[in-house]
Amino acid sequence: MRPLAPSFSQARAPSRHAITVSTLGVLALLSIATPAAAQTLEDAEMLQPREMHTTAMFGRDTWDQYWEGALKRTNGNIGTVTTRTITGTVAYGFSSKLTVLASLPYITTEASQGVLHGESGRQDLTVMAKYRVINAMIAGRARLKLLAVGGAGIPTADYTPDFLPMSIGLHSRSLTGRAALHLQDRTGWFVDGYGQRVWRSNVTLDRSTYFTDGQFVASNEVLMPDVADYRATIGFQNTRWCIPVGLTEQRTLGGGDIRRQDMPFVSNRMDFTMGHAEVMYFLPRVAGLRLDLGAMHTLRGRNVGQSTTIMTGLTYALHL
Repeated sequence: MRPLAPSFSQARAPSRHAITVSTLGVLALLSIATPAAAQTLEDAEMLQPREMHTTAMFGRDTWDQYWEGALKRTNGNIGTVTTRTITGTVAYGFSSKLTVLASLPYITTEASQGVLHGESGRQDLTVMAKYRVINAMIAGRARLKLLAVGGAGIPTADYTPDFLPMSIGLHSRSLTGRAALHLQDRTGWFVDGYGQRVWRSNVTLDRSTYFTDGQFVASNEVLMPDVADYRATIGFQNTRWCIPVGLTEQRTLGGGDIRRQDMPFVSNRMDFTMGHAEVMYFLPRVAGLRLDLGAMHTLRGRNVGQSTTIMTGLTYALHL
């Protein structure tokens, strides 16, 4: 569950596995791929040369409790915060060693109580390249893949990051470096995971001063701390099914806590541990069409909402 830049409402998880569905006119000119491995921004799977995956994903994220620093609380001024995300993602296999993905979410936020109005709009375009470094058999029965992954994110709209938790993102450009692995036994069981660092650019606010982490700053520029993410997944995969279950951990490398009784700030430390499960099923009567279902829940956190996310979407696999 992607990345989107994380916000107080965790609009990030969200945008994780989506892609734009191709038009019928284009599909009529293309040969359809057979069922293949799952392919998302998070996993360590690769596409075959000239294979394309297109996905449309809808996600709904809600929370009514959040961590103000280490203190877990509710807030009657906002009630339940709901974030809806429609994400389009396209993945293409340039070779057996190189897969490139691009993802863009459209996000809408709203609060059930109080006077804060939600926002909506395009968020950040993420482009990611997966390069397979190792593809080896172990003991004649398990396939080990090691990947080097690089990515970049850039805001596509002039939304404000200075209105959390109603903001749709943090409006920070980013670069991502990741090491990933996928180990699958011939029975179909697999383990999958990665460790990554995200470097984030400074953010400019529509005001000349701000207060954060115990300091008053006479500037409209905010230094954004970098982020470290870790993900571990276990699951089963065959020609029809892929069912991964796992944990994702995010640690912000700096930043302060939300001040007592205050709104979140764009550079706050936003840490969480999230459990997630997905079901990907290639539909038997439509070659290349996959149904994607997923759920995520925040198990613990700091300066984030304890959110529950439900996702559903369709992925189409084809050969150009």
